[in-house]
Amino acid sequence: MRTTLTLDDDVAIELKRVCARRGVRFKQVVNQALRAGLRALQEPEIGERGPYTTPPVLLGRPTYPDLDNVAELLAVAEGDEHR
Repeated sequence: MRTTLTLDDDVAIELKRVCARRGVRFKQVVNQALRAGLRALQEPEIGERGPYTTPPVLLGRPTYPDLDNVAELLAVAEGDEHR
């Protein structure tokens, strides 16, 4: 399909840089950029996806049942002579 497209100056400059770097024609770069942009536009935006949730993982029984009592924890880990 042949059409006329008006580009902003900064967009045209970037497209020409890509053409020079890749050694391809302007038409090819424009089509590649439009395809990539259209794919990105079809993906849901961050707000539409909902909040991120971390799935729960069963880690098994804890090694030490009570971590609040440091003296008891040291006694279990290092023996009664930890002092």
